[in-house]
Amino acid sequence: MLEYTIPLIIRGRIIEDNLVRFEARRGMVAFQTPDVNQYIDEIVLKDPSKIGDLYDVSLDQIIDYLVELGPRLSPDTNPDIAQSLDIAIHTSGLKREQLHGQFAALSATLNREFLMDIVEQNIGARYLEGWDSYKLSDREIAVRAFGSRIVHLNAGNTPLITLFAVINGSILRCDNIIKSPSNDPFTMFAIAKTMIEMAPDHPITRHFTVGYWKGGDVNFEKRLYGGGAIDKVVAWGGMASMKSIRGYIGPGLDLIALDPKISASIIGPEALASEASMDEAAERLAMDFGFYNQEGCVSSRVAYVASGTDDDDIDRLNKFGKKVLAALKALPSSLSTPHPSFDAQLKDEIDGIRYSDSYRVFGCKDNEGGVIVSQSNDPVDFRDHLACRVVNLVPLDHVDQALDYITVHTQTVGIYPAALKTEIRDRCLLHGAQRITDLGCAVAGGMANPHDGIELLRRMARWGFMETFTPEMIKSGAGFSISDAQRGIDFTGNKNAMEDMHEKIG
Repeated sequence: MLEYTIPLIIRGRIIEDNLVRFEARRGMVAFQTPDVNQYIDEIVLKDPSKIGDLYDVSLDQIIDYLVELGPRLSPDTNPDIAQSLDIAIHTSGLKREQLHGQFAALSATLNREFLMDIVEQNIGARYLEGWDSYKLSDREIAVRAFGSRIVHLNAGNTPLITLFAVINGSILRCDNIIKSPSNDPFTMFAIAKTMIEMAPDHPITRHFTVGYWKGGDVNFEKRLYGGGAIDKVVAWGGMASMKSIRGYIGPGLDLIALDPKISASIIGPEALASEASMDEAAERLAMDFGFYNQEGCVSSRVAYVASGTDDDDIDRLNKFGKKVLAALKALPSSLSTPHPSFDAQLKDEIDGIRYSDSYRVFGCKDNEGGVIVSQSNDPVDFRDHLACRVVNLVPLDHVDQALDYITVHTQTVGIYPAALKTEIRDRCLLHGAQRITDLGCAVAGGMANPHDGIELLRRMARWGFMETFTPEMIKSGAGFSISDAQRGIDFTGNKNAMEDMHEKIG
């Protein structure tokens, strides 16, 4: 087993004392890191006014900081980022070639145009740079987004999630406490260390704390969340971790939950109309479930195909399934490879149905991934656990039947042909889906868009507004609307104002 030491960073200070040992995901890496219980009083920011130094920094200067950070995060030149990549090879479900591409994207992401896209698509610079005003009939409203004291419980399926905690927390001027995930324990430390090396006294650097603790550490989490020093928690994670964190939520502590999501595909009958359309749809579907080894919530798990359910229809769907497997195998290794650690339980489930009359299994003999074709309109019982480049094709008589399988747990739906999107998009969203896109483009979402459709940046902010009433409204009496005054109700000096109001408005 490989052993590492991962320091604790508290607002620009690197700490390497009071070490405790943990094992990373998949059991191939162990690491020592400072016991966060020993530093809880330093980790939390009890005085929220200390975020004020971030308001001496303009949004342009924040973007400048992030743009300057970008080139410093290359795995080819930064030894800490390179070490993060080496560790991730043993803890993630991706191989070096794919991981190198993701780590290289850390630098590419921090460019000015993309960062401003994030600002404008997710919140609006006018709310970050000052008070944005608008007028109503009886008052003027000024609105501003403020940073919060926030805990980020990061997911580790891509280092870009770690980077977006940095981007979002910086743009919003938050005080950030970031818990590294067990399947990517080093990347956030490497980024934070680079921030310290670049600008040790910068307010942004001084508002990032990075550590590791085992999720469910009751003693630490009670002290972290229970002292009134945390405003919000951004939580990525599985069902168990979500249930755990919800136990701490009460008045004054807001949970922004990026719950586990399952993505799917809906394919119209046009896909099976010809050899050419079958080839096209197969290539697109292969991209949506094969990309980065199906590690992301954006990856399709089940494709609902309006193929029909007669014997001839099922034969044609089986033929399509073979084409999907061929397209999966043809994906470039920079995007998709046989899974380095194929899930043993999933393999048992697949082997258990391999010779069933209810399913046809193409591939899945080793770790190459494959296609399960249902021979009736029932998906496999373990559809929510499909992973490692395995997709289930489910035949339907009509596209509308696919909507029965769309729920609030559905993130992205890739649809073929394109015209079908406008036909079913409203119903997909009503059933709970969050993103509708073209089949084959699910992985091209881009995190400048509101993630999971939940307006993450807006929810991370603390929103404040100020009112300035018209003289007429102030004269008419505080607490009553001008429309009441327009009805002729005299609230000033009238001891029977409420009776008068009820009499006049009936």
